[in-house]
Amino acid sequence: MTSRFNRLLKLFAFTATLVLPAHSYAATVKTGIDEQAQLPFWEIREHGMSLRLVQRLPIQTRAFFLARGFNKQQVEIVAQSCVFQTVFKNTSNESGQASPLSYNLNDWQVIHEGKVRHMKVRKQWDEQWIKDNVKKPQRLAFEWALYPTTQTYQPGDYNWGMSTFNLKPGENFDLNLVWQQYGKQHSKLVKGIQCAKDVNPQPTDTY
Repeated sequence: MTSRFNRLLKLFAFTATLVLPAHSYAATVKTGIDEQAQLPFWEIREHGMSLRLVQRLPIQTRAFFLARGFNKQQVEIVAQSCVFQTVFKNTSNESGQASPLSYNLNDWQVIHEGKVRHMKVRKQWDEQWIKDNVKKPQRLAFEWALYPTTQTYQPGDYNWGMSTFNLKPGENFDLNLVWQQYGKQHSKLVKGIQCAKDVNPQPTDTY
């Protein structure tokens, strides 16, 4: 009887191990004002990785892409798409257990008003720009400004770029992050992220 009970316990533990990665749980998130951007950020730190999302004001996005040859109508589409500066790092070199880190933005889920949606990534933007007859130099500039859709980081590696969450300025959402590291898939839920509002703040005196 004891032997059979022990086998059942092992089977239950094995099954739980298989099921667990499919369920995300709310991660501990640090928020505040980014020192360089002077805008709100949301940062998650887990064993072997860190991810920081920093708001970008629509007016910043307009200026950035107008300077790269996009017209006002095209720029407005991007400015109204909830843009964040994204910094993703493989910090496993600091943990004593180094491991590559891989991700695919197509796996990430944007949860807004109870509905699951997805980010707008490089391929989708390029399809739109081709349809709008945007010239190749502008399309390449846009592609390189966006955060890469898929990538693998070795321990200590990191990257940054703009990510678009396909929501209107000022809207709130939760983000289910998915990445692969240490031979398995990880999934963490970051709650209460807010897209930057469409405002034009005036500089303040520093003297």
